[in-house]
Amino acid sequence: MKVLWFAAAALLPFCASNALIPVEGQQPIQSPASDATSHEKLSDVIAASPLLSLHRAICEIESVSNDELAVGKLIISILEAHNLTVKTQSLPPPHATNSSKPRYNIYAYPDASKYGGASSAEAAGIPSPKVLLSSHIDTVPPHIPYSLSLPNKKKSSRKDILISGRGTVDDKACVAVQIQTLLDLLADPDSKLDPSDVALLFVVGEEQTGDGMKHFSASDLYADTNSDYKAILFGEPTEGKLAAGHKGIFMVSIKAQGKAAHSGYPWLGRSANSMILPALVVLDGLGDIPEDVGGLPRSKNYGKSTVNVGYMQGGVAGNVVPEYATADVTFRLAGGEIDDVKELVTQAIRDVDPDEELELEFSQGYSPVSLDTDVQGFDTITVNYGTDIPNLEVKDGVKRYLYGPGSILVAHGKNEGLTVGDLEEALDGYKKLVKHSLK
Repeated sequence: MKVLWFAAAALLPFCASNALIPVEGQQPIQSPASDATSHEKLSDVIAASPLLSLHRAICEIESVSNDELAVGKLIISILEAHNLTVKTQSLPPPHATNSSKPRYNIYAYPDASKYGGASSAEAAGIPSPKVLLSSHIDTVPPHIPYSLSLPNKKKSSRKDILISGRGTVDDKACVAVQIQTLLDLLADPDSKLDPSDVALLFVVGEEQTGDGMKHFSASDLYADTNSDYKAILFGEPTEGKLAAGHKGIFMVSIKAQGKAAHSGYPWLGRSANSMILPALVVLDGLGDIPEDVGGLPRSKNYGKSTVNVGYMQGGVAGNVVPEYATADVTFRLAGGEIDDVKELVTQAIRDVDPDEELELEFSQGYSPVSLDTDVQGFDTITVNYGTDIPNLEVKDGVKRYLYGPGSILVAHGKNEGLTVGDLEEALDGYKKLVKHSLK
């Protein structure tokens, strides 16, 4: 019932397709007398806009990776209320149990019979769109509640309102903007949009394994609908710029098994922590070593590859020689091929582990990803993070654009947030990208 309440609340302002407050000629918001009055005024601005109220509704629902059910239900209800046909793909969470909640990829397209783009007979099948808009609906933990604030200025316009909370940037900003883009184009007779030309895809699991996009890429739904693709617009925070590419990624998990003993008599055991530490020290420095003497790849576009020893666990207590230890290491690749990087990393570990006592588990990675930027009116950027783009196999000639509001520099932090202006500028940007892609 909670999800249905959110859906109803979101649809009230969202259904008013022409309710967006014009960005031009911004009126200043005066500093109010109290915090309560301030929040009420800011909330009124959000409620008056279909885009902003949609964004608020989906951000208020927690959707940390593998717990995307509630936000998925809300998004489905909104899409169906706007005459979009929705297809779902059920994915169990990794390591699912009987108590695990289901989770769904969401694929949606306009009901052409209701938008006047086809006869009922033609609309009976699933169309093959020319443009696909895609984002992910999961977030990193922890959930941070949605909030509104104004910068410390005497006079601030509505575009300066700061929207904060988990997912407000990564990646629910793109989800909301992509939905609103399609609805606005459908409602605008001057756009001359054929309803069958555009579809939406919102996937789960991007922040962890990318299992949502991988599942879609291998599905019959994708095989049956991708024949006419001209472009795919992937949503991630790019500061309102077109990303020319992003770094690759490679991951290794290292496990060590020693022998437990009393810490007063360490010679009776073997420390798994001591076994694994030399490998971590070596790997941690690979990004700073020149490539020609055994370091990680570098490139003009992406600079240095970087290393993050992101997770370590070993031992059970300070007075026990640790029997088990494990660590996860992530490499952000500025160049090179995955097989070459795997060989380099393996050799670096075995140089300090000549007896091969450490267990290595490599996760599937990818080299740097080049993207399209052939659209006038956009600045360009390269980014260091990974995306779902490599997880979707596309045919030669299909354009791949990466674009979205907000900055990755705050996306996973306590201060995640973006402004009203960021969202509304991205809405204009997505409309330009769709129109360009359909030419």
